[in-house]
Amino acid sequence: MMRRRRSSAIPRSTPRTSTPTTSTPTTARRTTPRRAARAALAALLAGAAVFTVQAAPAAGSAPADRSPDPGQDRAAATDWSVAMVDSTTTRFTPATIGGWSYPVGLYLYGQYLTYQRTHDERYLTYIKSYVDRFVDVEGNIGRKFNSLDSMQAGRLLVVLHHETGEDRYRVAAQKIRERLKTYPRTQDSGFWHADTASRAHQLWSDGVYMVNPFLVEYGKEFDDEAYTDREAVEQLNVYARRLQADNGLLQHAYDESRTAVWADKDTGRAPEQWCRAIGWYSMAAVNILDATPRSDPGRRELLGHVRKLAAGIARAQDPETGRWFQVVNKGAESGNWTETSCSSMFTFALSRAAEKGYVPPSYQAVARRGYRGVLEKISLGSDGLTNLTDISIGTNVGDYAFYIARPRQTNDFHGLGAFLIMNEQLRKKR
Repeated sequence: MMRRRRSSAIPRSTPRTSTPTTSTPTTARRTTPRRAARAALAALLAGAAVFTVQAAPAAGSAPADRSPDPGQDRAAATDWSVAMVDSTTTRFTPATIGGWSYPVGLYLYGQYLTYQRTHDERYLTYIKSYVDRFVDVEGNIGRKFNSLDSMQAGRLLVVLHHETGEDRYRVAAQKIRERLKTYPRTQDSGFWHADTASRAHQLWSDGVYMVNPFLVEYGKEFDDEAYTDREAVEQLNVYARRLQADNGLLQHAYDESRTAVWADKDTGRAPEQWCRAIGWYSMAAVNILDATPRSDPGRRELLGHVRKLAAGIARAQDPETGRWFQVVNKGAESGNWTETSCSSMFTFALSRAAEKGYVPPSYQAVARRGYRGVLEKISLGSDGLTNLTDISIGTNVGDYAFYIARPRQTNDFHGLGAFLIMNEQLRKKR
């Protein structure tokens, strides 16, 4: 039995301050009068979201939407986090779930959040068994950490040190911390997406989630906050300065060298606003705001980016389903489809941001619509195991046709992890 070192969760709940998958076919969609009406309704909702940002309700005031929540009965009937974790750990052992990767790391972090609520030791033992495949008794971990993606599962090292007190997890986590000292950066100090020729000088919106939540959690666990908090806030700000568009959403990527085939020669930006890339940023931004003190010199700027992003996300929500589209700002265009992992990410980020006062309370209504929409994508199969559908596979940078043609999978770990993070947040709001 593992020893729990502390009863508190690693992620801070308040700022530190004194004050096997199956594919589902993609269906092409033509612009119709109904679609046009939906677009008009989306525009109307957009105006309402912008208004709430400009005239924010007083802290603690009630959300504008007090209508009954038709998703509540279904959510209450099944503990979907427990059902999903039990299903996934039935399908995979710690040895077969996959290698050291960010999708598996994301899923297992969601499993850890479920463990924190349920205290089911099986969930934590499973995570430990997975990590111990890669970390030996002395803390050696056979990874060079030459990409941000390779660092995301490092959150599990911090979790296990926190829960067990075993020093080997600190030693392994410190390797990521030390790698950042020599990791390549753009001229304005943004971490490259990867230390490879094909990713040189590039910032991807995805990347901020791969390293910065780890950084603030590492800093808290190992008393390194003077560096880690400041670095994390500045990374989020650098990425937003380069990637955030006028509509509040983020382009998928930016190339400082302007040499990538997708890079605009003037701005260096990729052409499209891909939903999961924006979802990664939105979750990371909320995590960093949760973890850093109000006195941090970059925090005010980050709050501005988050509020602008929240308004953009609210404007882009599909009024019919409550979910968000694969190419977020082009929901009315042919072939676009609502994607489950980013819808979970946006739902979590808006709910958490409203709860903590980063955005007006009225954004909880947007999050509730998103939650209902995502719950429509989960079900129990004939084998009694959960299935979560319409999850985009991992994606490079491309054009509109590229994104909407990405295969949709069932039970892809991108979606499972995002769902668990969302569900552990939103189930508190029922």
